[in-house]
Amino acid sequence: MSTATAPARIAQHRTYLMCRPEHFTVSYSINPWMEPARPTDTAKAVAQWQVLHDAYVALGHEVLLVDPVEGAPDMVYTANGGFVIDGVAYGPKFRFVERAVEEEPFMDWFAANGFRLARPIEVNEGEGDFLLVGDVILAGTGFRSTGDSHREVGELFGREVLSLTLVDPRFYHLDTAIAVLDPVQGPGGVDKANIAYLPGAFDDASRAVLEQRFPDAILVSDEDGDVFGLNSASDGYNVFISPRATGFEAQLRERGYNPVTVDLSELLLGGGGIKCCTLELRRDEAGA
Repeated sequence: MSTATAPARIAQHRTYLMCRPEHFTVSYSINPWMEPARPTDTAKAVAQWQVLHDAYVALGHEVLLVDPVEGAPDMVYTANGGFVIDGVAYGPKFRFVERAVEEEPFMDWFAANGFRLARPIEVNEGEGDFLLVGDVILAGTGFRSTGDSHREVGELFGREVLSLTLVDPRFYHLDTAIAVLDPVQGPGGVDKANIAYLPGAFDDASRAVLEQRFPDAILVSDEDGDVFGLNSASDGYNVFISPRATGFEAQLRERGYNPVTVDLSELLLGGGGIKCCTLELRRDEAGA
């Protein structure tokens, strides 16, 4: 498909929750990317994060901030702090005790900012493992969120949930292996060209589900997956990606998207990228 024949993409306003990485460091290891012996540069992390924040604002998106908490170095990865649809915020319950300190600050923020808070019973790591595509929730399991949370989130939001099993520990959250490029539902159901994914991150059954439900999805190479190319945010036209994911960048352009490259290499030392730092806040029509 050439850019001349690609569908016209439309940028849609987004509201994001972010957290300035004032306390970012790697002092423990809960994923293969984290090496406490490797030095981290907090000032560099803040500067790179600011570029992402400013890129969202420059393109017309609203960015809200949750205050960083000392002793919570991973709080910058706000995608793990909840899953929000129609003004309802499903709170997090982290697998690892190192991140449990983040749970109440995120849920307090939702309650204080007009969202209807749903406290979780099951282990889940928010939009790290839950991605909304049209009316369907893609839900990851295998390393962090449990399968029981898939049932819980489906009952809470009254939506179909497609459970997908991750098998590569480097891609421990769903948002490291799938990028939702346009979550708006198209005629006759979900627009089947609106996700990209890394096939090798999933088991055979999950790949079969993805192939059946999204036959026109962009299949991303291992090389681009390895640099967190899929840990991306999209407004339906502008897709914020790692500058090192050059193959994925070309694929996006071919499909009519506008790649916006942002380097978060310092935050990758903690196992997070652009999407990890970005929690979408979907309010209901009344603004709640």
